[in-house]
Amino acid sequence: MRTSLIALLLASVVPILGNVQAQETVEIREWEVPWADTRPRDPFVDGQGRVWFVGQVGNYIAYLDPAAEQFRQYQIDEGTHPHNLIVDTKDQVWYAGNRNAMIGRLDPESGALTRFPMPDSAARDPHTLVFDGKGNIWFTAQQSNFIGHLEVSRGVVHLIPVPTRRARPYGIRIDSKNRPWIVLFGTNKLATVDPETMELREIDLPREGARPRRLEVTSDDRIWYVDYREGYLGRYDPGTGTVQEWPAPSAEESRPYAMAVDDRDRIWFVETGVRPNRFVGFDTKSNKFFSETDVPSGAGSVRHMYYHQPTQAIWFGTDVNTVGRAVLP
Repeated sequence: MRTSLIALLLASVVPILGNVQAQETVEIREWEVPWADTRPRDPFVDGQGRVWFVGQVGNYIAYLDPAAEQFRQYQIDEGTHPHNLIVDTKDQVWYAGNRNAMIGRLDPESGALTRFPMPDSAARDPHTLVFDGKGNIWFTAQQSNFIGHLEVSRGVVHLIPVPTRRARPYGIRIDSKNRPWIVLFGTNKLATVDPETMELREIDLPREGARPRRLEVTSDDRIWYVDYREGYLGRYDPGTGTVQEWPAPSAEESRPYAMAVDDRDRIWFVETGVRPNRFVGFDTKSNKFFSETDVPSGAGSVRHMYYHQPTQAIWFGTDVNTVGRAVLP
């Protein structure tokens, strides 16, 4: 484990010093999903406490009732291969049709599906969805190189092309000003969109080898990201334009992927390059790593996570067919 921050020899990066000392562990429990080899992923907790997730390989939407320890599955259109889901305030489940170029909505009470196709056939792979403050949906389309916006009340989809070729827009989050922020996994850039003008702006990260994959926004509207390729946690300050980075505990072997931020602005991510995968906590007040916990199943890869504030827990899915819960210290 590295014990100090790397001094980046670039003017736009502010070097900082700090140590890396894991002191706390989280309590992790996993439930085996009853449908084998279906890659359960991207959980989201609804208002009833049900933990919804997609079966990306199995082509289904499902939930776990953790109190009853029971699962229920909903079949969707063949060939959807859902990549991600989110749940609205009415417990309607919205999911990304990663291989059939649409966003779907499931009514859990009736099982009815509503489909919102992409208006351009080039936008073939909706990837990650997120609600904004108005209840509309922003999303990425990784291979198609678009950022998208769905006006929920009208069912209208707007598409914004990313100027950089093969930029691979991936993780996406919304700041307090209702502005979406995106990591461009195919290059060393972040991006943001003005929700009024729909103008997209790209932001270069200092290291050319960086490949940011997920991001989170803290309460001060600073943008935190994980560099999957070279093993860093980074922070971009939109106010000053500065970037600060910390080597992940497992350094270049880390392959940090899934991220979450809790109500104390602590950043959590999973190192997927180590076996077993490792759940890592970072305190943004002291700028120190303070927690490392191995995922009991090994996980394979944890790709996306959801923080549930009422229970102080982070939910995740794994490539070894489990849905997991990490109760935070």
